[in-house]
Amino acid sequence: MNYALSASTRSQLDLYMAHQASLNGLLVTGLAKNFAVDPAVQQRLENAVKNSTELTQKINIIGVTDQEGEKVLIDTTGPIARTNSSSDGTKRRNPITPYDLAARRYRCEQVNYDTYISYAQLDAWNAHPDFATRISKQIALQIALDRIMIGFNGTNHALVSDFAANPRLQDVNTGWIEHIRKQAAARVMKGVTLATRDMGNKVIAKGDYANPDALVQDARSSLLDEWYKDAPDLVVLLSRNLF
Repeated sequence: MNYALSASTRSQLDLYMAHQASLNGLLVTGLAKNFAVDPAVQQRLENAVKNSTELTQKINIIGVTDQEGEKVLIDTTGPIARTNSSSDGTKRRNPITPYDLAARRYRCEQVNYDTYISYAQLDAWNAHPDFATRISKQIALQIALDRIMIGFNGTNHALVSDFAANPRLQDVNTGWIEHIRKQAAARVMKGVTLATRDMGNKVIAKGDYANPDALVQDARSSLLDEWYKDAPDLVVLLSRNLF
């Protein structure tokens, strides 16, 4: 069944399409074809996605031009503060290399965020003059939530993902946790369990750790370099199925 837009919705849609074309330096007719999004527009969307959730605001997202290459950010190797107050020149002050330049490659994979809005939905939202802004915000938020889900659950990048078989987006891209498993296996704990307690706090099943605090303290003590154990920006993220 064909659906005809109302006149007011058609007018707003035309204005929206004209605005999108203008942002990318195109004629409106050019939107019907494939085109490269203007970098400034792309960055605005990236900023909107990043700022949509508290977690993504704390994660570095660096744009690159090459699909593959060496890591972009430079890591520190640890403290550089030393003392040497000798004035007779017998003790040389030795500078320290503060950068970790160990080779670690990246590879970008294509991930699609395809969405559509039906004419019926456009007409229903016509009463809201800011509906285009609302839609854009919701899409940006969902992209951010998808990235978080991939970050914690992604194991590989499939040429064609299967959402029915991988509802946590496991096959969309390699996630943060999987990168740590592969590139820093010494900093990963496996198979640990927590003690289970009843409503009266009585232990009903023993585990490797009495509570999450004990697990976190052991992880900090055994998995992190000494100089980083008291860093002020350390955080703990607990999954919903920890208990």
